[in-house]
Amino acid sequence: MIKKVAIIIERANISLGGAERSVFELAAALSGLGLKVNVLAATGQPNTKNVTILCQDKPGLRVKFSVFAEALQEHLAKNNYDIVHSVLPFEFADVYQPRGGTYAETIQRHIASFQNPLIKSYKEITAWTNFRRSALLQAERQLSRRTDGPMIVALSEYVAEQFKKHYGTDDKRIIVIPNGVKTERRVDKDRADRLRTQILTKVRLRESDHPILFLFVAHNFRLKGLGVLLKAMSLIARRKTKQTCCLVIVGSDKTRKYRRFAKRVNTSTTSPRVIFLGHFSHIQSILSIADVAVLPTFYDPSSRFILEALGAGKPVITTKFNGASDLFVDQRHGRVIDRPENIEALAEAIGWFTEPDNIQKASHAIAEDNLKENVSVSRVARQLMDVYESIFNRKGEK
Repeated sequence: MIKKVAIIIERANISLGGAERSVFELAAALSGLGLKVNVLAATGQPNTKNVTILCQDKPGLRVKFSVFAEALQEHLAKNNYDIVHSVLPFEFADVYQPRGGTYAETIQRHIASFQNPLIKSYKEITAWTNFRRSALLQAERQLSRRTDGPMIVALSEYVAEQFKKHYGTDDKRIIVIPNGVKTERRVDKDRADRLRTQILTKVRLRESDHPILFLFVAHNFRLKGLGVLLKAMSLIARRKTKQTCCLVIVGSDKTRKYRRFAKRVNTSTTSPRVIFLGHFSHIQSILSIADVAVLPTFYDPSSRFILEALGAGKPVITTKFNGASDLFVDQRHGRVIDRPENIEALAEAIGWFTEPDNIQKASHAIAEDNLKENVSVSRVARQLMDVYESIFNRKGEK
């Protein structure tokens, strides 16, 4: 019987991003199923419950992959775990679940997100000068091409296909467990209502205008498609839509060039309006007052933002390069664009949701099809338990 699980992550700090937050949400969900879960990290916040920091005293901003591997093996030699689950490509793990998809695909899609041909060419030439990323890519390639080794748990069908395309990984070594998020979050309704009023005031709209609020949330505006989204909103501004729409942008990335473009959109006498809110820690509150979530991303193994939106009952717009599209049906719960560069298709999808009836139908379908449960981390934990038990039983047979 499985009792103790180790989850390996480089940095144990949820403020760093979605991958870190996902690991801790998963650890909590697994603990809720009766497992004792210990997070093993190279660096992070010390004295955190059920977290062991192994390389806090090492110099440098990031711990070398080989140094972390050595520290992990020393720890595992002294501590017994029934299952070792890693988000980094360590061959000694039982489960490999990369939160960011494969390193090979990440590099390719990162390059694709640059619209300037000269910059794109430069990125292609210099892609392999990042020695840390190259070491991780090499370790992942070696792990993935083996006939044995860790079970690879992919966050989406998109990620599973990456392993086959880039490394020729055997289907038998891959299992898809779609990503999930914590769906039970309290919303402060009064705070959310005040925020909506503030947003409408800043964009010179009133509730009587019946505006449609589109929400974009990201920390890497370029990779997640803010540039193409603003171009699509510019197209919308030149067309007559049933309702006025407003794009609310949340995130801590640099905004100067995007603000310049948005200013041109905002000077239009018709819709839409654009507002930058900066960093916002209570995403559930802002989701509660938004009408549609939009993320025309160039790359996302499975976006937490889109899953959180679906969990909140909101229709979504994203691209086929987002593994989260596995968990909803195109033209029923939202829209999926073939590629982020297709500005016309993106504008058409946005325009489709300026019709309130289409928002209502999609929201009803999300509730009717119980997507809140489908996107929950609790569902992920239950599916992982089945994988753990299968691995544990095979160990016992040896």
